[in-house]
Amino acid sequence: MIARWLQLLLIPALALLLSAAPPAVQKRGKTPAAAAATNKAALIDINSASAAQLETLPGIGVAYASKIAAGRPYKGKDELVQKKVIPASTYAKIKDRIIARQK
Repeated sequence: MIARWLQLLLIPALALLLSAAPPAVQKRGKTPAAAAATNKAALIDINSASAAQLETLPGIGVAYASKIAAGRPYKGKDELVQKKVIPASTYAKIKDRIIARQK
């Protein structure tokens, strides 16, 4: 009787766990090159992004977005701090999410 009870509880629970496993495996299955390509595609170009796109960055609101747009073009993303467009603490939050592409 106990064995039957365990079967009734464990088999559905095990099936549920196994059905949830494939997405986790797929996430780990990304190659470093594929992950880098995804990250590079997700970077926001400070030389061409709209104010709305800039505002999606942490610490960037309407005021900083307009200051970034007004200071274009940038040779490098670090110019945001050099030109005193944003503070270094805000730059530290967004530096891995932005790029300054040259036209």
